[in-house]
Amino acid sequence: MDLANFSDADARAVIARSVRLVVILAVVALVPAWWKGGWQTALLLLIGAAISATGLWEWRRLMTALTARMEPLSGEHIVGARRPSVGFALAGFFLRLFVVMAVLYVSLKYLNGSAMALAAGLAMGVVALTIESLRLLRNGLI
Repeated sequence: MDLANFSDADARAVIARSVRLVVILAVVALVPAWWKGGWQTALLLLIGAAISATGLWEWRRLMTALTARMEPLSGEHIVGARRPSVGFALAGFFLRLFVVMAVLYVSLKYLNGSAMALAAGLAMGVVALTIESLRLLRNGLI
């Protein structure tokens, strides 16, 4: 398979694997974070990982809505089936950003854990996407 044959389903699978990898990374890092910094630090790590995973999932939703809008309906589509709404995807995206800002503010203000654990949790999405892109590169897809 090459990049020309890389489909939307393949892209959704990459994002789903990235979300799964974020969950695995968070579970693996949870015990050392708790041991080193206490439950507040472990909770900050989990909050960062949750924000990272939901961000990947939200990008997947937005990507699906945008690509569905760009593709013409073919003769094999289901009668009455609706395309995902770009407006709802964008509204959800911006609503999520507002909620993330509030969660970050409250977490940093009231939890006395390490902000570095929060940053590590937030970085897990980037790490997961990097690993997935290296897998694609190794398989010759990009």
